[in-house]
Amino acid sequence: MAAQPLLYTLHIQLEPLQLDPPIWRRIRVSGDCTLRKLHHFIQAAFGWHSCHLHEFSNGVNSYMPLDAELMYQYDDVLDDRKTKLRRVFKEADRLRYLYDFGDSWQHVIAVESIEPCDFTGTWCEVLAGARACPPEDAGGVPGYLDLLASTQQPSGTSFDPELFDRRAANAAVQRICNNFWG
Repeated sequence: MAAQPLLYTLHIQLEPLQLDPPIWRRIRVSGDCTLRKLHHFIQAAFGWHSCHLHEFSNGVNSYMPLDAELMYQYDDVLDDRKTKLRRVFKEADRLRYLYDFGDSWQHVIAVESIEPCDFTGTWCEVLAGARACPPEDAGGVPGYLDLLASTQQPSGTSFDPELFDRRAANAAVQRICNNFWG
């Protein structure tokens, strides 16, 4: 017998111990979603460009892309393409998501609610969020804080750290749903 399809409401916060005010997104995603697909949804919701490696961890297991060049370097890591949300969130109610091993952007993914649904397959929507995501290759938290300081200068960058457009983020996520990425 097939498992009851589930919808997860997830709160994803970037660097919760280091960035204040917080940068976060709230998404609703189906339990049939793989961690690789969740990676793509997070990238779209935050405005990242998926230019770097990523890893999920629940404190027990680590999940990441085990592409040909990486599969022999990590013998204790599981393939994120083969792991679905409903399996991971049976083991924990939080996940750590690391994006860009150089800049080391840490995200905490917390389950806010789980509810049954009447459809199967992979689906996601952005419900809410706050603040703009740091630009790619900003240099991690220290580089981002320097960027924020430069926005205070009269001749500073045009980056607006307060900007978050839920409709644009949701449209990016929906493109992934419609194109069957991940």
